Amino acid sequence: MKVAVTGPTGFIGRHVVAELEQRSVFPVLMLRPGSLPPSSLSNHTVVQIDVTAPPSNSFELMGNPDVLIHLAWGGLPNYKSLHHFEVELPAQYNFLKGMIQSGLKKLVVTGTCFEYGMQSGSLQEDMEAKPTNPYGFAKDTLRRQLEYIKDDQPFAITWARLFYLYGIGQAENSLFPQLKCAVERGDEVFNMSGGEQLRDYLPITEVAKSIVSFAMGNRDDGIVNICSGRPISVRKLVEDWITENDWSIKLNLGHYPYPNYEPMAFWGDRQKLDRCLDSQ
Repeated sequence: MKVAVTGPTGFIGRHVVAELEQRSVFPVLMLRPGSLPPSSLSNHTVVQIDVTAPPSNSFELMGNPDVLIHLAWGGLPNYKSLHHFEVELPAQYNFLKGMIQSGLKKLVVTGTCFEYGMQSGSLQEDMEAKPTNPYGFAKDTLRRQLEYIKDDQPFAITWARLFYLYGIGQAENSLFPQLKCAVERGDEVFNMSGGEQLRDYLPITEVAKSIVSFAMGNRDDGIVNICSGRPISVRKLVEDWITENDWSIKLNLGHYPYPNYEPMAFWGDRQKLDRCLDSQ
C-alpha cells in the first residue's frame, strides 16, 4: 500500500510516521516549500508542496498514493483566528479536491472535538456539529465539503475527530510541557485554572496507532472520535503527572480563568472507535 502524509513533522505527524515505520510502511512525506525534514526522516521520499498553491500534478508528485493521511493545518493554536476559515479552509478544500479528482481512493483527515461546540457530556459521532470557534467551524465545514465531492467522485474517508492529546514532542504552550518546564525551572508552584473541568485525554502514541489503523483499512468509516472515552478532571490529570514523575511542585489552582470556548464537562464516546479497531 502506498501512503502519503501531510504535516509529518508536527506533533501528531512524527508519531504517525513512526507508527507507519513500525508496520514496515515508509510513506511519502509532504512538507511546505523551504522546510527541511529532520535527519530521522532521511530514509523517506519528501516532496515540497504549498497547500495554498499546489501544482496540478500533486498526486503524481506524492507517488500516486492509495491513501493520504492529512494532518497539515496552519494557524494553530489560535483557535479563534479568522485565518482558519478565511485562508486555511479554501486552501485545504482545493488541495484535497485536486487529490481526489486525480485518483485518491482513501483519505484520513484529523478533525477536532471543537466541532461539537459547547455541548456537554459524552459526545457521540451522530450528534449535530455546533462549532463555536473559527477553528472548529472550518474543520466541520471542510468535512461537509468533502462529503459533497463523494457524489461525483467516490472515495473512502475517515474523519478522525481528535480530543485532547499529550506526549513527547507536544507544543511548549500545552499543559504537560508547561508543567514539566516549571518543574525543571525549580518553580515551587504551578499556576493553572481551578482544574475542575472534565476532559478526555489520550496519549499521542495511542492516537497515532488509531490513525494508522484507519489508513491501512479500506472502509469508509466517516466520523470517528479518537478519544479515551473516560472523563478526567484537569486537576486530577495534573496531579497524576506529578505523582508519576515524583515531582514535588504544588498547584496554584484558580490562577487562570476557565476557557470560554469550551464547556466545563465533555468527553468522547469511543464505542465506534472500538468497533472499527476490532474489525480491522
